[in-house]
Amino acid sequence: MAVLVGGLMTADLLARGRLERMDLRVSEIVSDWGLQESPAYPVVWLLTQVGGRVTILAVLAGLVGYLLWQRGAWLPLARVVLAVAVLTAGVYAIKHGIGRTAPAFPGSYFFHADGASFPSGHVANAVLMWGVARWQAVEYGLPPAAQRAFWWLSVAGPLVTGVAMVSLDFHWVTDAVVGAAVGIVLLGVVHALDAVVLSRWVRAPAGRPLV
Repeated sequence: MAVLVGGLMTADLLARGRLERMDLRVSEIVSDWGLQESPAYPVVWLLTQVGGRVTILAVLAGLVGYLLWQRGAWLPLARVVLAVAVLTAGVYAIKHGIGRTAPAFPGSYFFHADGASFPSGHVANAVLMWGVARWQAVEYGLPPAAQRAFWWLSVAGPLVTGVAMVSLDFHWVTDAVVGAAVGIVLLGVVHALDAVVLSRWVRAPAGRPLV
């Protein structure tokens, strides 16, 4: 479903269809809010960092370090490294392949060699990396409170990030939606690669018997 949604939305945007007009209308509305010049800007900007790479990796470093220290498990670290590699390669390939410009890009361009707005890397990052964190919390049987916290981050994190990015006019709505779709697809890729490669190669306890 994520591939279908992302593909259809991308095709519509490349054809300069209805979604582009919707993006323009939303951008006009949020521009009128003037959040970038308001006292609320620092708060809204902090919300965008729920999907920021530094924020998420700092949390994941604590989670991975805890599992390594308590369980002697290297597999969570390998999964995080794989997820970062897949995210970087996948998102930037699409960004540079499409070349869509951000709302504040100078001129009237929607597609340009310097465009890197589509999809939103922050939203894709939030979906993929909080999803990986939730996966480790459940698989390694962390306390229920920790599992619930990561569940909320995996669900609310992408939503909060996307809304904050759009409300600051950093991204178009479709950037955020397709970013979420890309994150879902990449999370599936990481799960698949883990099943056929990582879990067998690392040979670390993963909360389940190895076969």
